[in-house]
Amino acid sequence: MALTRLEKVQVWLLKAAAGVLFALFRLLSPRSGAPSGRRKLPPVGSPLLLMSATRLAHKIRRKEVSSVQVVRAYIDRIQEVNPFLNAVTKDRFDAALQEAKQVDMLIEEETGGEEVLEDRLPLLGVPLSVKESFALQGMPFNAGLVSRKGVVATVDAPPVALLKRAGAIPMGVTNTSELCMWCESNNHLHGITNNPYDFERIPGGSSGVVSIENQFPICSGRQAEYCSSGPMCRYAEDLLPMLRIMAGPNAGMLSLNTKVDLKKLRFFTVPHDGGSPMTSPVSEELMAAQRKVVERLEADLGVAVQEVHFPEFRYAFQIRGTYMSLPDKEGKPPTPFVELMGEPGKPVRPFWELLKRMVGKSDHTMPAIGLALMQKARVTEPSAFIVQQKEKLQKNMDELLGTDGVFLYPSYPRVAPKHHHPLFRPADCAYTGILNMLGLPVTQCPLGLGREGLPLGVQVGAGKLQDHLTLEVALYLEKTFGGWRDPGAN
Repeated sequence: MALTRLEKVQVWLLKAAAGVLFALFRLLSPRSGAPSGRRKLPPVGSPLLLMSATRLAHKIRRKEVSSVQVVRAYIDRIQEVNPFLNAVTKDRFDAALQEAKQVDMLIEEETGGEEVLEDRLPLLGVPLSVKESFALQGMPFNAGLVSRKGVVATVDAPPVALLKRAGAIPMGVTNTSELCMWCESNNHLHGITNNPYDFERIPGGSSGVVSIENQFPICSGRQAEYCSSGPMCRYAEDLLPMLRIMAGPNAGMLSLNTKVDLKKLRFFTVPHDGGSPMTSPVSEELMAAQRKVVERLEADLGVAVQEVHFPEFRYAFQIRGTYMSLPDKEGKPPTPFVELMGEPGKPVRPFWELLKRMVGKSDHTMPAIGLALMQKARVTEPSAFIVQQKEKLQKNMDELLGTDGVFLYPSYPRVAPKHHHPLFRPADCAYTGILNMLGLPVTQCPLGLGREGLPLGVQVGAGKLQDHLTLEVALYLEKTFGGWRDPGAN
């Protein structure tokens, strides 16, 4: 859909203002990056680090490698790269090694055989990390909020408990954005996290039927309908077993044991959001990568991939803002963001925090302050037009996908942006946010590296509760395009 003349002017003004503000922000902000001026991670040394969790668990059960060896390899790698990335905010290496020793002893003493261990403890001895917004007993639980410094989780969040019960060994907790409300892991408690492929860029990433209990911030209003958790893995074969574990008793809602024949699915591709004046245009590089996926699907599977467009996607950013602000069934609105920012004390005053931020005295990041200011300015009644657009989009998507439809959609308009740059194009995150609002399962799939050495990717979505379809497509795309690439490799 072509932009009107007024929308073209709006786009030009937004780009110009964003460029000026970004230049000023970079000038006044402290430089981030790796120590000693290093521009690239050292390559992965241990072959254990290049195996999927599924394969590692298999080798551990068969005593081909010990859990202690695997955990030590991960400790060494984290200690090697974390000074450049600032991803792990608190480790539990000593405890992890002790748990690994117990795993190895358990395997030695097991008399029921490998099959018994696989059925009872499918991730036995495998390391994992946990976002600091999930409760991991004995570890910091603050979601990047300075006022929660010192808060320690006393229990495990249900998904974490289920993974531990399956035999996985947590290595520590990792950084998030302040209150998990932004696409860049940056806060004034732990600092900024760097992209392993380019230290000057954001790493991105975010995680249904998986419980959100014992996470912070707590959902309120109708937010629980749109917020869910899921696994983040380097290898596609780990997604299904991890999701099955994390979903716990709700796994029965999904068809994770159903065999999928990709040739019998209906495929669709949505190349962009229709040209919203609030979002950046999708880069040609990412559109070309999505076209390559279409070409391979048609050539390899003999399917016809239909290109479709939904004009309602143009309002994705407004839809997300509207629905995240709706009251619950009892009419209670969501907890104001200023209260979350002040937790466990009094609500913050966003205008005062903005003034403090200008002189470097605020404990809060600009995205958090900006959201608080936006909430102050938001009208109380939701726009009838935006609600209508969402309902229409929901109906059309549900009817299109059914139980055998899969679609491709860009994850973001461009490859990983420079640090802080998303602050000046906040609506770009609507490409992922709108699919949360629709309640559709989505798997983000890597498609190799682009001309700048940065990961390319695409979202693969399906109808409600049809996660098994997107996971099967993820396996196909990994095999076809090579999957995850070592950022330290030449």
